[in-house]
Amino acid sequence: MTDFSDLQPDSLTAEQAAAEFARLEKRILQLNRAYYLEDDPEASDAEYDTMRRRVEAIEKRFPDLVRPDSPIRQVGAAPDGVFGKHRHLVPMLSLDNVFDREEFDGFLGRAARFLGLSDEDKEALVLVGEPKIDGLSISLTYEGCKLVSGVTRGDGTEGENVTANLRTIRGIPHELPADAPDLIEIRGEIFLGKSDFLALNEAQAAAGQKIFANPRNAAAGSLRQLDPSVTARRPLALFAYAMGVCSDRPCRTHAQWLEILRSWNFQVNPLSAMLAGSSEAEAFQEDLTRKRADLDYDIDGVVYKINDLTLQERLGFAGRAPRWATAWKFPAEEAVTRLIKIEIQVGRTGALTPVAHLEPVNVGGVLVTRATLHNEDEIGRKDVREGDRVSIRRAGDVIPQIIRVEPPLPQDPPRCPEFVFPHHCPVCNALAERPPGEAVRRCTGGLTCPAQIVERLIHFVSRPAFDIDGLGEKSIREFYEAGLIASPGDIFRLPQHEPAIAGREGWGALSASNLIRSVEAKRAISLPRFIYALGIRRIGESNARLLARHYGSFMHFREQMEKAVLIGSDERLKLGSITGIGGSIADELVAFFSEPHNRTTLDDLCSQLTIADEEVSSGGALSGKTIVFTGTLTTMTRPEAKATAQRLGAKVTDSVSKKTDYVVIGADAGSKAKKAAELGLQVLTEAEWAGLAGRETGG
Repeated sequence: MTDFSDLQPDSLTAEQAAAEFARLEKRILQLNRAYYLEDDPEASDAEYDTMRRRVEAIEKRFPDLVRPDSPIRQVGAAPDGVFGKHRHLVPMLSLDNVFDREEFDGFLGRAARFLGLSDEDKEALVLVGEPKIDGLSISLTYEGCKLVSGVTRGDGTEGENVTANLRTIRGIPHELPADAPDLIEIRGEIFLGKSDFLALNEAQAAAGQKIFANPRNAAAGSLRQLDPSVTARRPLALFAYAMGVCSDRPCRTHAQWLEILRSWNFQVNPLSAMLAGSSEAEAFQEDLTRKRADLDYDIDGVVYKINDLTLQERLGFAGRAPRWATAWKFPAEEAVTRLIKIEIQVGRTGALTPVAHLEPVNVGGVLVTRATLHNEDEIGRKDVREGDRVSIRRAGDVIPQIIRVEPPLPQDPPRCPEFVFPHHCPVCNALAERPPGEAVRRCTGGLTCPAQIVERLIHFVSRPAFDIDGLGEKSIREFYEAGLIASPGDIFRLPQHEPAIAGREGWGALSASNLIRSVEAKRAISLPRFIYALGIRRIGESNARLLARHYGSFMHFREQMEKAVLIGSDERLKLGSITGIGGSIADELVAFFSEPHNRTTLDDLCSQLTIADEEVSSGGALSGKTIVFTGTLTTMTRPEAKATAQRLGAKVTDSVSKKTDYVVIGADAGSKAKKAAELGLQVLTEAEWAGLAGRETGG
């Protein structure tokens, strides 16, 4: 498999991003199991965080890669069956991370914009900062004021029932006061103090038993004992901090909730504090960074939550993480090494990406040999040259990045000449052009460039696309070089070559038969996967799903795209108005369907495949309805209104047509309101829309 781990997310092509995403999925799944179930971590917390951070950066640039069932979206690991499974009443999700003041400002700014707050209001937002305990997440359910279950996080939806063991921990009340809600989930972190951890390991060593890697894994191992008496002998503790489901919410703010927890005899971290805006958060972060080493428990950052619970509800969640909270992690590590050479790689869309090959260096416990150089502007801005001493940082990305060039040592030879970025493809020698306004130079060879052909085929069989078992990157390259495949359709003609495949080195009758069976099994595919598999630039999983939901069938999608090729056509205007698509993506779709070769490829594929129509979900109260928002909304922002409508199952577009069901009119509405009136569409005021949305959500 081609390794793209040295490329920065903002320099990855779509096919490189998909391959890197699949690699990270597999690795994170392994690490989750080792960490959450086996209590035997295979990577440091810093390394795991950088993987998560890299995924977030890739998703930010390629939001279409987001897939709900991916290990990336999972919070822990699925229960392994040793303990009984238990489903959380409210999912136990995870947090996004930030690493500096600028990123924290970004978190706060996004929340403020979603809520329609000004910059001044943003800095006045009250937050609660809590040390981020490096422990084991637990959910405690109380019914009728009595503890009825205690469950590990598991995969965020379902965890392991460890109630009997949790009852042995002295810091967990078995009953709540009589005025507590009749049903409530209380979340917290089980941990083991540093001094207790050292004492436990000494006792384990003396008894010839397993030595734990760190306090977190010692706590997890202690809790996941089949014999509760073993757990009882371990000095485990709990910091409580969150609320899951609640039959009657007892407070209006998170700070009040922490006080209630204290009054119910739960231990709450004494360092938690109320803060206003980024400046106070930054000061709190610096203070805890200084105190960190002296604490008797491990923390790896600070969790910041918007204090107002009503605002938390409005903000809701984006993927696996809340919009109203983030974890500000402690600083990353850097190291200095030497840059050996700069290599140019070519991706599926022809993007030329520079990669730095380095003398191996250990950064935060990981041996680094390559780093990203982003693009030619980055090379020029930092004046990076082969032979230079460079500082490498591993923080938010698995792929390290070059931070700066270091002064040469006295014994170093003169610097090499400046690196000259090629204007021709290093694979096919076609001209490499840089479109105005873009940072990336691209090979113009298209499907005459072997690098692009192979990368497109790799993308076609990737996990989010056709996901053909046994046909990975290595096999694609092998079959391409052997002349067995040159286009996506050739993949489905591989059954004709089964004897030839079986006779190839490294293959055999069984492996060839398994491959052919896998290929045949993929002749039926869903519409979103098929659209994604086409490898159209800017079309990832998320956008493919949007298009599939909007057009319903491949025949309709193709018909509309071929009509959209005509400049000024209604189909072109409608395409660009789909919420989440926009002009740039529409241009890429039009460019794809304008190319005769692509249409021939589609004809070839459709003759061999069954592409299932996309079923419109009927789960939402406004399912199947098309809504347009126009004008300025005053009670909620446009993003919040659109998110509410989509959550209720509606399609949200930016253009009015006779197929529009509702047009919501805000202040200063313009041409869309006029067109709605001309077409006789149902027009709603903002108050009427709020009433409709409130009725449908039970508000």
